[in-house]
Amino acid sequence: MHGSNYRQIKGMAYTSKKFAPGAPQLKIAKFTGGAGRSDYELLVSLVTQERAQIRHNALEAARVSLNRVMAEIGETEFFSLLKVYPHVILRENKMIATAGADRLQEGMRRAFGKPVGLAARVEIGKTIIELKIKKVNLDKARQAMKRASSKLPVKTEILVTDIVK
Repeated sequence: MHGSNYRQIKGMAYTSKKFAPGAPQLKIAKFTGGAGRSDYELLVSLVTQERAQIRHNALEAARVSLNRVMAEIGETEFFSLLKVYPHVILRENKMIATAGADRLQEGMRRAFGKPVGLAARVEIGKTIIELKIKKVNLDKARQAMKRASSKLPVKTEILVTDIVK
C-alpha cells in the first residue's frame, strides 16, 4: 500500500501497542539536531495547513534532509526539534494477488488488519519542526525547511519569529 492511503484521518486513533502484537518500531532516530545554546535569535517553524496523518518514515526523511542542509553552516549554528510523535498504529488487511490468478482475493469485508506502520495525527496550525538559528543563517534555514516540507504529505508554511530573551 502507498503512504497516501493513510493520509486521511478516519475513525478513532488506534494507539495501544498492548493489543497490537508486532507493531513496528519507530523509524525516527533522533528528535533533535544541532547544538542547544541560548544565543539563537530566530525561531523558524514548519506549520501544517491541513489535517492529516504523517507516517514515521516521512517524518524521519524530513528531519534528515533538514539536518543535512543545516549541517553546511556548521553543527553548532542551529538547533532543530521534531515536535510531533507518531502514536497511531496503522493497519492493513493484506490481500493475495498471486501469479496465475485471474482475479483478486475478496477476503473478509472490513477486516481488522495487521500493524504496518506508525503515524502522527496533525491538525491545522500544528508545528511539525522547529529550527533555532541566528539571523545571518535565515536563507539557509528557509531552504532547509522547504526541502523538509517536500518530504511531507501535507501543505505547510514556514513561519519566522524572533526569540524574546
